[in-house]
Order: sequence, then structure tokens, then C-alpha cells
Amino acid sequence: MSNHQKRLSVPKSWPVERKTDVFTVKARAGPHGEAGVPLVIVLRDVLGYVDSKKEARYALSQDAILVNGEPINDEKRPIGMFDIVGFPGREEYYRVFPDEGGRLSLTEIDADAADSRLGKVVGKQQVKGGETQLSLHDGTNVVVDEEYSTNDSVVVDNEDKSVVAHFPYEEGALVTAVSGNHGGKIGELVDIDVTLGSGSNIVTVETDDGEFETVEEYVFVIDENFVDDDSSETASGGDDE
Repeated sequence: MSNHQKRLSVPKSWPVERKTDVFTVKARAGPHGEAGVPLVIVLRDVLGYVDSKKEARYALSQDAILVNGEPINDEKRPIGMFDIVGFPGREEYYRVFPDEGGRLSLTEIDADAADSRLGKVVGKQQVKGGETQLSLHDGTNVVVDEEYSTNDSVVVDNEDKSVVAHFPYEEGALVTAVSGNHGGKIGELVDIDVTLGSGSNIVTVETDDGEFETVEEYVFVIDENFVDDDSSETASGGDDE
């Protein structure tokens, strides 16, 4: 299997320029599936903190970079929506959040907000002891003893993996689209049109600029704390070696 990824075929959410070079870095298998962006792209193309994979490896070897509260030493570790990327030595923390068009961008947050992250419930099952295990959008599994529904959002403590906040998926909820033509838009969920059979449910979201429709899978429930910061970093093209 190739260790390279053609720029023209990367997911639309990746913050890379597609026509500057043929190849870019390929993410390892891990969280967020194929949508996960290699950490080195975040460090190099988004933040500009390194110029090469070699510099990224050195920085990671110093345990200077945290993802969801844990030191990372793999420059190809996938980074995805709502991950928390931290630089304690710089006292800088960022949340991965969709920009216009659904590309991954970074929103700066304070240290307290970096202690937890948002997860969308994409599945759940009963486990031994009668508790419920939630499967989140990033591959995380969380055991809970309360009732949650698929498509709800939960805030998970990065240290002990406990649920510290719960945002139900329901009409009236604040949501953001993370993919599709309306990626990055934020508004109120005003209608959930349940589709019979195997098709996706269609949701209607009302924004300050009007309404839009998208599929249920593309929206995440959030709260006002996720949109207080206006500052964000977006990608620019960079070299790959």
C-alpha cells in the first residue's frame, strides 16, 4: 500500500492546496477514518510551526504537542473535527472546527476549554453490567449510565473520559454543518424529516442568512460556547518533504 496521498483525491475537508504538488502526506489508520488529516499537515500547512516532516517528528519527540490531552509522537496521527490540539509550552490550544465549505480549521480556545472535547453519538450498545457504551464520531467509546440518543452530542473529559455535558439532538438545537455544500454554517435545527427505509433523514437549519437543507449525518449539535471565538487559522499550501 502506498505511503503517499495524491492531493487531488484528498477529502474536501483537508486543509491543503490541491494543485501545488502531486502528493501530500497520507494519514495512518486511526480516529476519524478517511476524513482524518495527518497531524503534520496541521503543524505545517495550517499553523506554520514546522517546515518539514523531520521538524514535526522532532517536536513530537519532545512531548510538546497534545491531542485531546495526550502527548502524540506520530506525525501521521489523524486529526479530525472537534479534536483539541494543544501546545502547553506556548500556552496555545485549538479546537478543530469547520470553516466555510467544511474544511478543517483551528479555533483558538483557552486552557480550561481544552480539557474536554465534543463528540457526536453515532451508535450505542449495552455492555456487561447493564451500562450503555456510546460510540462517538471520532472512534471513541464512552461507557455511561444515563440515557442518550443517536445524533446527540456529548462533551467528554479528556482525562477520565467522563461525560460532562449533553446536547440533545432535537428541533430547536444549535447545530453546525461539518460537510456538504453548507459545511461551516451554524444555525437552529428547525425540522427533522424522517426518511423511510435506508435513506438519510433530511434536516432543515435556519441561519441568519436563511434556511438550508442537508442530511442528518452532516450536522453536529453544539452550544454557544463553541461559537464565541471569532479567531481561526486556515490552511495554506506547503511542501511535503
